[in-house]
Amino acid sequence: MNDAAAGFPDLRPEELLGVLEEAAEAVQTALEELSDWGPAGTREGQYRTDLAADAAVVDLLARCGFGVLSEESGLTGSGAPVLVVVDPIDGSTNASRGIPWFATSLCAVDVDGPVAALVRNLATGDTYRAIRGGGASRNGEPIRPSGGEQLKDSLIGLSGYPPRYLGWRQFRALGAAALDLCAVADGTLDGYLDCSWDAHGVWDYLAGMLVCREAGAVVVDAYERDLCVLDPHVRRTPVAGATRELTEALVAARSRFPRPL
Repeated sequence: MNDAAAGFPDLRPEELLGVLEEAAEAVQTALEELSDWGPAGTREGQYRTDLAADAAVVDLLARCGFGVLSEESGLTGSGAPVLVVVDPIDGSTNASRGIPWFATSLCAVDVDGPVAALVRNLATGDTYRAIRGGGASRNGEPIRPSGGEQLKDSLIGLSGYPPRYLGWRQFRALGAAALDLCAVADGTLDGYLDCSWDAHGVWDYLAGMLVCREAGAVVVDAYERDLCVLDPHVRRTPVAGATRELTEALVAARSRFPRPL
């Protein structure tokens, strides 16, 4: 454990980021020791990787004195001055099928909102980091979005699928929201559109949101709600674009979806 974490709560954002780095390393170690990456037999869509990763990251963060909001185990230590929002394995279905697009996603939140974020692609080791007011990076190098403004020229990442063609140049459905958002931040994708209806918990997008915003991309909820909502039962519909113009075009296109019955 990082000695800087031992005395908490007066960690600087850089030190918070260091603790998130340790948490990602703990997940990586837990997966290396796990032989069965299949369904856990607990709840639908939960894999053994989810449980192993969650146990590793929650234990480390709790010992450091952090509160934790995890997709797998909910809210613990809610009275702590910093809460870490965690998706231990974002894209666990990809992981179970050997598709190299799955990540650990961690975002430290203080009284002013998201302060430090780390998203690590566990298949490749590529790591995105962001500090509030301090920019964003991929593997230590500063990143910027593509600058794309027109939907017709854009490569858009999708979660779910729209009822009709929305006018993009191309699309991809990659299966891990945290990494999809980071791909907008570094210009791999021009935008990201959640085509489902309030399907994402805060752990799915909060770290990727901070990476995007610090890189210069724009992330909003499709219904103009606050995205930093620290309630395990609340869901949101994130939309991201390299520019405000593209984000607004995506939100406008999505607003014409028929509501499900």
